[in-house]
Amino acid sequence: MPRLAALIVLTFAIMNCGLRAAWSDPPDSDPAVTLKNDGRYFTLTNGYAAAQIDIRTGALWSLKDRGLETMGYHSGHHAGYWEQSPRDGRASTTIDPKSNNGERAEVSIKGLSGGFTLELRYSMGRHDHGLYTYAIFTHSKTDPAAEIGESRFGAKLNGRVFDWLSIDENRNMKMPTGYDWDHGSPLNMKEARRMTTGIDAGHAEHKYDYSACQFNIPAYGWSSDTQHIGLYFINPSNEYLSGGPTKYELTGHLDDNPGGDPTLLNYWRGSHYGGSTCAVPANEQWQKVVGPMMIYLNSGSTPKDMFKDAFAQAGKEADAWPYDWVKDADYPHQSERGEVRGQLVVNDPLAPTPIGKFHNLLVGLAYPDSSSGIIWQNDAKHYEFWVRGNEDGSFAIPKIRPGLYELHAIADGILGEFSAANIRVEPGKTIDLGRLEWKPLRFGQQLWDIGIPNRNGSEFLKGDDYFHWGMYLEYSKLFPNDVNYTIGQSDFRKDWYFEQVPHVIQDDGTGRAQGRSTTWTIHFNLSDTLHGQATLRLAICGVGARTIAVSANDHPVGVISGLIYNATINRDGIGGSWVEKDLTFDASRMTAGQNTLTLTIPAGGLTAGIIYDYLRLELH
Repeated sequence: MPRLAALIVLTFAIMNCGLRAAWSDPPDSDPAVTLKNDGRYFTLTNGYAAAQIDIRTGALWSLKDRGLETMGYHSGHHAGYWEQSPRDGRASTTIDPKSNNGERAEVSIKGLSGGFTLELRYSMGRHDHGLYTYAIFTHSKTDPAAEIGESRFGAKLNGRVFDWLSIDENRNMKMPTGYDWDHGSPLNMKEARRMTTGIDAGHAEHKYDYSACQFNIPAYGWSSDTQHIGLYFINPSNEYLSGGPTKYELTGHLDDNPGGDPTLLNYWRGSHYGGSTCAVPANEQWQKVVGPMMIYLNSGSTPKDMFKDAFAQAGKEADAWPYDWVKDADYPHQSERGEVRGQLVVNDPLAPTPIGKFHNLLVGLAYPDSSSGIIWQNDAKHYEFWVRGNEDGSFAIPKIRPGLYELHAIADGILGEFSAANIRVEPGKTIDLGRLEWKPLRFGQQLWDIGIPNRNGSEFLKGDDYFHWGMYLEYSKLFPNDVNYTIGQSDFRKDWYFEQVPHVIQDDGTGRAQGRSTTWTIHFNLSDTLHGQATLRLAICGVGARTIAVSANDHPVGVISGLIYNATINRDGIGGSWVEKDLTFDASRMTAGQNTLTLTIPAGGLTAGIIYDYLRLELH
């Protein structure tokens, strides 16, 4: 029998056997972990789960929940996998359950990968409802320069079992099937199709509609409305992920390959919505431990119950972090880590209204900003530690790896960020930074503003319902004459669309059309003729256009350029890599009485636009 045919027969045998064995008798009350090596697979089992690890590649070939196969084998990369695989891998047992009375087993596959030494580990404990996995990337002083591209742990799941995807409160739903995906009608990108069959017939399915801010979703996954089991990825810590607390990434979706298996992805270095970077120069000693993350298995009466349980489990995993069973890696345990405390106090005398309580205060420690352009928003090479601060500005960042850091803070309602350099964290010590004065940058008197500085466009019209394919097609229907916004009268929640995109002229429903240039007009009144300089401050979180032309009272005053594409609009996002762009012009272009300021993006594809976070005009 040809090898491929034999593999298909074996795959269906595994799946069918798993379906017949589902919901076997409950496990023993205290099941021990066992580990076997048959020369092709490591097999780790306890009373809840059984996992097979490919000894050659380090892939998770099979994961069964009490006999039911959870992995998928129909589309794309089969079953569970790390983006990079060790070449000429050497398999070993790093924790032998025979040495600890069956408390825990761990296996390792270690080899070379793209200029690094890569070790993949899988671990299972006696009481674990699932499996842990982590990757250790190492670059030695004798290695040449190397760079890690897109990197993640992913899994294709059993489409005959899993039918419900849970990402957050807005994306918690029964999904189309692989059959529905295969029979859908193609749209303007290969990841998007309009369903013609199934529960979502007539609606567009796009894998990016399930992207989310990683900081906000410690648990996400798939479940079964019929088999009543769930499989979730849990990140017990964000320290090994890239891009800080505002990084959006892919999470789960239907695979866009034929077969459409349910898919889960855990990106630690991703290029979506603005990329992160992980480049190591020649002769630098470097190591990064990515994880351990948990692949959590549970059961429940409804998918929503299982999702709630997965979130509760994520809290338990966060409390247990760092895990004491991780050995022989650059992974400091609790006693080897430090803590940083302090309180931020805002001093902003030019603010129209005093800033009292903080809203959504995020405080973090990251690798010091460098001249090479590495900042916390795009750093995947180093570790970051972020927490939500309190309304009074107080914060405590626990469990920090020893090292030298820069402190950063952002908060809703405050344009820009706070930073403080040279924060050295030492093992077992707590640093109290005391009161830290945050004086936001202002050029002068604020004439007007639009929106809320919060690093995304969620406060604008449709910004709370952005996660659907083709929202750029809705713009021309809602604003046939484009945006005309009057300061003091208009409401940005209703009168300012969340994305400024080319205005479609002939919509064929596929998103492939071109659009004309789009001009948004801001009307405002001034009591006096102005002198000096005016600065338009644009906080931007989505970039498809390359330029924004600005005019005051029909006189061109400048062009915003140097915008770096971050694919947020075409990937149905609300916040990508954030940047502030300032344009200073002669204030005498504005006069006493009625004035206009216009923002124009060029004609082009319908996703070649801009998502604004916030706009402010200042006089100085």
